[in-house]
Amino acid sequence: MIDRAALAACLALLFPLPARAEEPKAPTPETRRPLEPADQFRIKEVSEPQLSRDGKWVAYTVETVQPEEEKSWTQVFMTPAGAWDPIPMTVKEQSSSSPRFSPDGKYLAFLSARGEGKSQVWLLDRRGGEAQQSTEVPQGVQSFDWSPDGRRMVLVIKDPTPLEQKAEKEKKEGIKSTRPATQPPWVVDRLQAKRDYEGYLDRRRTHLYVYDLAAKKLVQVTSGDYDDEQPAWSPDSRLLAFASNRSAEPDGNYDSNLWVVAADNPDQGRTMIQVTTNPGPDRAPAWSPDGQFLAYETQIDVKLFYYATTYLAVAPAAGGKARLLTEGIDRHVSRPRYSADGKSLYFLLEDSAELHLASIPAAGGEVTRPIRGSRAVETFALADDGTVAALISEPSLPPEVFVLQGGEQRRLTAVNDEFLKQVRLAEAEEAHFKSKDGTEIEGIIYKPVGFEPGMRYPAILWIHGGPVSQFAHRFQFFPQLFAANGYLVVTVNPRGSSGYGQAFSAAIFAAWGEKDYEDVLAGVDHAIAQGYADPERLGVGGWSYGGMLTNYTITQTTRFKGAVSGASLGLAAGNYGHDHYQRDWELELGLPWRNRELWDRLSAFWKVEKITTPTLWMCGEKDWNVPAVNSEQMYQAMKRLGRDTEMVIYPGEHHGISKPSYQQDRLARFLAWFDRWVKGVKPATAARSSGDTTVNSAS
Repeated sequence: MIDRAALAACLALLFPLPARAEEPKAPTPETRRPLEPADQFRIKEVSEPQLSRDGKWVAYTVETVQPEEEKSWTQVFMTPAGAWDPIPMTVKEQSSSSPRFSPDGKYLAFLSARGEGKSQVWLLDRRGGEAQQSTEVPQGVQSFDWSPDGRRMVLVIKDPTPLEQKAEKEKKEGIKSTRPATQPPWVVDRLQAKRDYEGYLDRRRTHLYVYDLAAKKLVQVTSGDYDDEQPAWSPDSRLLAFASNRSAEPDGNYDSNLWVVAADNPDQGRTMIQVTTNPGPDRAPAWSPDGQFLAYETQIDVKLFYYATTYLAVAPAAGGKARLLTEGIDRHVSRPRYSADGKSLYFLLEDSAELHLASIPAAGGEVTRPIRGSRAVETFALADDGTVAALISEPSLPPEVFVLQGGEQRRLTAVNDEFLKQVRLAEAEEAHFKSKDGTEIEGIIYKPVGFEPGMRYPAILWIHGGPVSQFAHRFQFFPQLFAANGYLVVTVNPRGSSGYGQAFSAAIFAAWGEKDYEDVLAGVDHAIAQGYADPERLGVGGWSYGGMLTNYTITQTTRFKGAVSGASLGLAAGNYGHDHYQRDWELELGLPWRNRELWDRLSAFWKVEKITTPTLWMCGEKDWNVPAVNSEQMYQAMKRLGRDTEMVIYPGEHHGISKPSYQQDRLARFLAWFDRWVKGVKPATAARSSGDTTVNSAS
């Protein structure tokens, strides 16, 4: 259908082709160097693989970071599914994302915010020509998807802000404002008052709209004081399924359900079908090819919220009794998709430290794993002919696109191969050991680059966030960087982690820093018993819950010579109403004025006098996930007690540090702190960025 030569010739005039990847030559240790902090920007992030319906073409995105200019951009590429021959479909330095093939394969749609505009849907005719902007939504489009007949799209759009409404009104009236718009005061009357990255919350909500491509007409199909998300078209393009919490107080629970609304609904969703009634979260709907059923993700234990296992379920699209298909395996599932014949369901399955592509008969039965092993399948796409495009990462391989066809699996992209040929990566060793109470725990140990058996190395216990998360068999830059700088790195999946069943996760419910503390210490003891780690040179650190568990660790032991606590918890009650977790706090700990003893027991601040480990406190200035007040209070208390400590706050940053110079600064400070206190390197080598401001730093 597509003249590849003509397409390539046309696009080559617009976009320079990258060099074709060659098979990497067998490198020798002498020709490769260790990782350094700046390498995080040299690794390009591959994501969002999408398949054309016939399974012949794969689209994906590649993010490039330019740290010198403090910017990054994401580019859409396309390649035949048979061999990697990448064609850039969008221009550099104008980020584009969410590539989606039209059902007939003639167009590739994507999201992009070009110039000073908002994110809009753009269309690229694959037979030639430049991309054309299709939508003109003043506040921008969050996500979209084609209808199966290719005539319409469903758009997810958030209500406009007062400033956006004012600007659109002036634009229509031809008024040119002579003064900058003033942000009006935030008026909050919701139970959920704020959210990291979003700020204070008003009553603006996210709803579904149907966009007619030929008429360029936009019709709102859901409304109300609720957020609607994850829309999915019925096979006949008549209906939309979506997830929404439409309970009396959505901010006070996780009761999202599946709903079905007509795509040409004239009353903005006042007439629709409620498909599920489970009081826990139901989400990610996927239609069966005959339009009779919806497959989806569900959690059935309301009390445990995110500690609860996510199962695969199926329910009649018209409403009725649901069936759990994966209850017997007690492992998290996600992203269900029906096969084209409707006989099977594909989904992602998290099992121990591995993430697999799994399949199960649509009527229920045995789970098979078409892609498995010590790797992480991050996401996947499925074509009508059964072809699968999967984004896969391994301990020594950043995410790349793989293709599964006819039972044969092969790697398709090689975006980072040239970089990988330049560096030496650490060996990642899977480890199993017993915790204090006999529970089996799994971890991954990264051996220092150049590891020699019989030598004991300075070791860093690096703790993951979450807590319901895990260290998987995927590429992890932080442990690799530490290992490149001479450290043995111990990463552990303690209780609270995902991948090991609901009871394992729920073992730390309202009991943080207890069993999980014992588990991570068991990982360190295992590394010592193996002869890898020097017990006199130990460091500990992490970000988010990794920082929280670091705090629980250094208030209970003096074994560690240095600690890094990023975006962590100090005084728990001080976060209530200040962070964005009011719902979670109440579900797990109860109200602070009614359950003060528990809130205080989980507050590392009340045990700060027990901390003798030199500790570096770090956070983003605008973090409303785990606010900087926690780091400030812990730092201030340690400073007042005369302990070795320092605090670094990144201006304008949220929970995840995004500015390239700050990312590099953070890594340099991690290394400098551990070098100083764990290795004993003199502080003259401590990292300082050229523009930092040091206030009363510890020496």
